[in-house]
Amino acid sequence: MSQLTEQWAVAEFERLAASQEISAPADLDAIWAALPPVSVDDVIGDWAGGELPSGHKLDGQLAAVGWHGKWLRGRYDVAPMVCRNADGELYSDLEIGKGAASLWMVEFRGETTASMVYDGQPVIDHFKRVDENTLMGIMNGSTSLVRDDHFYFFLRRD
Repeated sequence: MSQLTEQWAVAEFERLAASQEISAPADLDAIWAALPPVSVDDVIGDWAGGELPSGHKLDGQLAAVGWHGKWLRGRYDVAPMVCRNADGELYSDLEIGKGAASLWMVEFRGETTASMVYDGQPVIDHFKRVDENTLMGIMNGSTSLVRDDHFYFFLRRD
């Protein structure tokens, strides 16, 4: 397969994020491969999130718990599960996220990119740049929930 362009990846990402159609993991992996890595400094900020459905067991689960996104405020100041309560207020749900997290540069699929490492579970979210205000994420780790079948998502600056 020929190398796909970043321009194609951004267009395809935006189409899938908007449509919320279920995509084959291989198609999402092709988008991921064409996007550039990011640094920890690039991802600092408050982010609203969404899913890139792939038929994964987690598809729809984040919305069900009121997930809004992530607060990546510093290397060691990370709230991985920012949710919205019944009053519409945002809060960090440490129970669902099994604690906080931290940001590291981690090698994933042969590239080093900013990644969020959960404190309380063997899970890592890897990030790549779609544009200056949008990240694509892949959740993986040693837990069977994401080890063999990764979960795909995105973040947009809040």
